[in-house]
Amino acid sequence: MERKKYPRILFRKRLNELKEDVNEIGQITIQAHKNAIEAFNNYDEELLKKVIKANEKVERLNFYLERKCISIIAAEQPVAMDLRFIEACIKVGSHLKRMGNLAVNIAEAAKNLKNEEIPAKPFEDLNHMANLVQMMVSKGLYAFIDQNMDMARELRHDDDKVDDLFDQSLENITGSMFQDKDSISYLIYLLFIARFLERIADRAVSIGDRTIFMITCEKPKRLELKKEL
Repeated sequence: MERKKYPRILFRKRLNELKEDVNEIGQITIQAHKNAIEAFNNYDEELLKKVIKANEKVERLNFYLERKCISIIAAEQPVAMDLRFIEACIKVGSHLKRMGNLAVNIAEAAKNLKNEEIPAKPFEDLNHMANLVQMMVSKGLYAFIDQNMDMARELRHDDDKVDDLFDQSLENITGSMFQDKDSISYLIYLLFIARFLERIADRAVSIGDRTIFMITCEKPKRLELKKEL
């Protein structure tokens, strides 16, 4: 009897290791996002280097995560919830990797703003947006790790708030451009940062959707697809 149980115990151990791997990638991504926003607020070349280094580590860990998932599928031939969990690990890892890429984009955009005077309202809008997006990234990760359906569902409501802030930011940034045409050359980077933040939020929503599918085997109803800028 113990012999039959032993392989199953090993299988569960491997699944738990996948969860730990995803959590590690997620924590690095969250810190990269924090550093990117700090670079926007108080630019420091070291912060940019940290974000780039973190992104490289996330990409490397995600590669090993995918290989591990494929290996488990091939060796164990999981079904139902176990298979959906393994597939979700691959998907969530991919979303986190893309978030890391976007954090680098934010930090690099911040470099172009380091010596410029940013208008107060757009600066305030972007920081508000960044804080909300930061919360969404954490919520998406913990919803997946804890298999928390309620938390996963909340992400769509959070995303609506981010979209509103995005629209508000665009309005205020373009307004500042009209007031001072010479500022367009650097305020354009504020538009980029707003867009990068919105895309990170979208990825957090996708993690929530994947979590819901993993638990229920039902695809959440999608809202109208957003157009890429």
